[in-house]
Amino acid sequence: MSQKSSALVSAIAEKLHVIVITLSVFLVVTSPWILIGRQLRANASIWDSLHVYLGLVAAIFGLLFMLKNLLNGHWRQFFPWLRLDFSQCVDEIKQLKKGKLPSSGGKGIFSVVEGIGLILIALVSITGIAWFITQGSSDALMWRKYHILFAQGFVGFLMVHIVFAMFHIIDMVRNS
Repeated sequence: MSQKSSALVSAIAEKLHVIVITLSVFLVVTSPWILIGRQLRANASIWDSLHVYLGLVAAIFGLLFMLKNLLNGHWRQFFPWLRLDFSQCVDEIKQLKKGKLPSSGGKGIFSVVEGIGLILIALVSITGIAWFITQGSSDALMWRKYHILFAQGFVGFLMVHIVFAMFHIIDMVRNS
């Protein structure tokens, strides 16, 4: 890989979070305006076309974002329960009872919720791609149903993520 392409890959990796959130918010906000069933119609609206093609771009970036966050052992931060490590989550739940907010980072509540978000973005991406690939077939409606279900879960995650981001900002202000 040339130095220029390596620099480009590095720059994109640094901005994946912003890219994924921006595309996701656009897709979520405009999703009530789309009407796609088994396949994208020949006379599809601009919203339908944008949702499909920006959705495919978002799916690729979403999967890259997930991979970036799971490589080099970082999966342990987002999925401590896979190693039966509940210690920080238990400590943070105890601290919540005392009115103390969980800390960001580590293997605590915020990280576990972010791990759930990574799973959801992967499921939304995979089901969206599968829906696109199976357009026109009877399987397309099944993938559409799963895509909508996981997208609704992802919207719920985004709301929780926004609240947690606000808690993080409050915590930073308190500690500065």
